[in-house]
Amino acid sequence: MKFLRNLAGAAAVFAAVSGCASIHNEPLNQPLAMGPNAAAMLGSDVPSTSDEMLIGLTFSGGGTRAAAFSYGVLTEIDRTRMPGRHGGGSLLDRVDFVSGVSGGSVLAAYYGLKKRAAMTDFRERFLLRDAEEQLSTALSPVSIVRAFRGGVNDSTNFPRWLDENLFQGATFGHLRNQRRPRVWINAADIYNRTTFVFGPTAFAAICSDLDSYPIAEAVAASAAVPVLFAPVVIRTYPEQCRTPLPGWIERARTNPNAPPMLKTFADAMGRYRDGSINYIKLLDGGLVDNYGLSGFTIARLSSETPYGPLTPQQAVKLRRAIFIVVDAGRAPSGDWTQTVQGPSGTDLVMAAADTAIDASVRASFQAFDATTAEWERSLIRWRCGLSADQRQRLGVSPGWNCRDIRFYVNRIGFEQLGPERAKVLNAVPSRFKLPPEDVDTLIEAGGEALRINPVFREFLTSVGAASSPPRQHMPPFRRSPATHVAEAPAQ
Repeated sequence: MKFLRNLAGAAAVFAAVSGCASIHNEPLNQPLAMGPNAAAMLGSDVPSTSDEMLIGLTFSGGGTRAAAFSYGVLTEIDRTRMPGRHGGGSLLDRVDFVSGVSGGSVLAAYYGLKKRAAMTDFRERFLLRDAEEQLSTALSPVSIVRAFRGGVNDSTNFPRWLDENLFQGATFGHLRNQRRPRVWINAADIYNRTTFVFGPTAFAAICSDLDSYPIAEAVAASAAVPVLFAPVVIRTYPEQCRTPLPGWIERARTNPNAPPMLKTFADAMGRYRDGSINYIKLLDGGLVDNYGLSGFTIARLSSETPYGPLTPQQAVKLRRAIFIVVDAGRAPSGDWTQTVQGPSGTDLVMAAADTAIDASVRASFQAFDATTAEWERSLIRWRCGLSADQRQRLGVSPGWNCRDIRFYVNRIGFEQLGPERAKVLNAVPSRFKLPPEDVDTLIEAGGEALRINPVFREFLTSVGAASSPPRQHMPPFRRSPATHVAEAPAQ
C-alpha cells in the first residue's frame, strides 16, 4: 500500500512522538450473563455436513483485489450444477464452511450472512465502492504522529462503513442460527502470535458473548493493517467462567512434542482463561495465516478420534471433500535485485513484511495439506475397522465401501492463468478502492481459474457434477492452467 511505503520512509523523522498518548480502540465484546459451558461450546466452530460431500472455501487477504478474485470463484461455483442424486441445484448451496482473511473476510462474512442473495449485489455494494472513503490514508504530519501512537485509524470509521453498506447491524448470532455455511473470520493475536478465529472456541475461552458481537467489527479486525489501523481490542472475562477448558488444551500446552501450531493456539486459550491476559490485541489475519486455514487445521489436530472433528454418523457417510483455497496474494516486486545495492528504506520494510507473510502462508498451507492427508488415512482405517454391529448402529447402507473417500486440497492463484495474465493481475494494488475495470478483470479471472482447474474438474467428475460452459466473451490473454495445484505456492 502506497501509504505504508511513504509512512515507513518518514518514520525515523517522527520517532520522538512515540511517547505520546496512544491511539487505541475500546473493546466491544460483552461478558456472558452466566458462566458458559465451555466444553459444549468448544468444537461448535466446526462445519457440519449431513451428506456425502464436504465443501470448504477459504479467501485470502489482499483488499478488494482478493474479494473480487474470490467473488469470481464463488460465481463459478454457483454456475456448477449438481446431479439429481445430490438433490440437484447449484454447488453453491452445498458449501459447508467459508473462511476469510482481511479483504477475503468481507466476502466470507457477507456470503455467510446473505447466502445466495449475496451473489446479486456484492459487486455493487462493495467491490465497486470506495471502502477507504472514511479512512485517513494521506501522508501528513498528523497521520505520522497517529501512526506512532498506535495506528492512523481507530476502529470507528471502517466498521461503521462496513455496517452501513453491507452488514446493517448483523451480529454473529445471525450466523450461528444456520447450519451452513459456517463462517470463520480470522484475525491475528499479535501478542500470542496465533490466529484468532471469531467463533465459539475463542469466545468460550474468554467467557464472552459471541452472539452479540458485530460482524462488521470482526471483519475490520481481520483487515486491520498494522500502522494504518490501531489494533482491535477484545476483553477477556475469566471471572465469568464456571467450567474448565477441554482437556486437549492443557495436554497440548504441556506436551513438548505437540504440533507447534496447536501448542501456540492452546497456550493462547490458556492465557485468556487464567487471567494473565486482560485484553487481546488483534490485527490483520494475514500476519499469521493469509489463507485462513489454521482454524480447521487446529480443529483436526485437537481431535481425539480418528474421525474428528466430524461425528461418527458424518464420517461413515462422507465420500468426497474439497477445500478450495483462493489465493490473491502478491508476487515479488521491485527492481532492487538488479543492483548490488538495496533493498533499503521503504523497499526493505515492505520486503521484510512480505517475506514474513509468505513464510506463514507456506507453513499454514503445508500444515493443512499434511493434516487433511492424515485425516483421510485415519478415516479409512477407522471405517474399515468397524464391526457389523457398529455399521448397523451408524446407519451404513448395504454395499458401502469403507475406502470410498477422497479429500481434495485445491489452491487457486493468479499464476495458473499463465504468466502474462498473472502479471496483469499482480499489478492490481492490494487496497480497498479499485477502478471498475480492475474489479471486473479480477472477477472474470477468478471464475476462469476455477473453471479450468484440473483438481476442481476431477472433483466434479467424481461426484457427477456439471461445470459451467465456457463464456462467450473471453479475454484475449487467456492461458492454459499450470501444473497440479495441490501444493504450497511457489515463491
